Amino acid sequence: MTENSQTTTSEPSAAAPVIHVSPSPHLSNQALTTQRIMLDVVIGLLPVVLMALYVFRLYAVKQLAICVVSCLAAEALFTKMRGRSLPLKDCSALVTGVILALSLPGPAPWYVGLIASFVAIGIGKTIFGGVGMNLFNPAMVGRAFVMIAFASVLAAAGYQDAGSAVDAVTQATPMDTFKQTGVVTPLSALFFGLTNGSLGETSALACLIGGLFLCIRRTASWEIPAGVILAVAVLGGIANLVNPDAAWTVLHHLLGGSLLFGAFFIATDPVSSPLTPKGKFIFGVGVGALIMLLRLFSGYPEGVMFAVLLMNGLTPLINRWTIPQPLGAQ
Repeated sequence: MTENSQTTTSEPSAAAPVIHVSPSPHLSNQALTTQRIMLDVVIGLLPVVLMALYVFRLYAVKQLAICVVSCLAAEALFTKMRGRSLPLKDCSALVTGVILALSLPGPAPWYVGLIASFVAIGIGKTIFGGVGMNLFNPAMVGRAFVMIAFASVLAAAGYQDAGSAVDAVTQATPMDTFKQTGVVTPLSALFFGLTNGSLGETSALACLIGGLFLCIRRTASWEIPAGVILAVAVLGGIANLVNPDAAWTVLHHLLGGSLLFGAFFIATDPVSSPLTPKGKFIFGVGVGALIMLLRLFSGYPEGVMFAVLLMNGLTPLINRWTIPQPLGAQ
């Protein structure tokens, strides 16, 4: 009896199953890594980059090189200061550098891109804990800093002759021109990108091609750009109805400035945007509404950068509002 009890006691312990207890999600796509997501974003940005190179030529090359190299250097420096291994293989710093460069005017001085890059990586990402922990979009944090710190320099850069393939680049941006003089840029120029502006905001067509690629790949959530575009279309349409003689129509709002670039490549940052589909749509609508609020009632003609940063701050609250109900819950 004693021997049997000993045998019975020892056998289950040898064959006991190993149970891992962890929070959801319990099923995940192992192929969906940070590196794969970032590489998808780089591929999606290629049409925008190619259009920037065509329009701004060496100015685009210079700005892209400065921001990408500076972001990689900042990532390496701040990671080393924290005593951690270099995470450059995940390509997140590369994406931040490209998006930051595309948000700047081509003729901007070299030190603007350098400072913006170190602010983007240091304050926009590292200070929150690194990749996946940042509350705000890092590229927009860097862009906002240099816009406030070097406002006159960036304004002057927008009027410099960029040695472009397009004569219009020697003029002010379409939205600045309309704000100051009332002159309206043709929709065709806004759509194809034959205008002045930041490197990534000139061509609506390039932004649509790259953005749709990200949505098809599910790297970007379609709910966010859909919310942005819907809100701008509705509010822009109402503004046109209130003032039918206005030369700047809802189509100019949709195609002009960095609206599509921001909707597809900036607002869709998976870290600083909400988690649920409902929350993402609310986030996109909020971004679009703030853009129109700034464009219609402030002296600032653009609004995308501030709208995204403001909604980034509301992301934790949106996540709390849109917690899905568990199956079977009352």
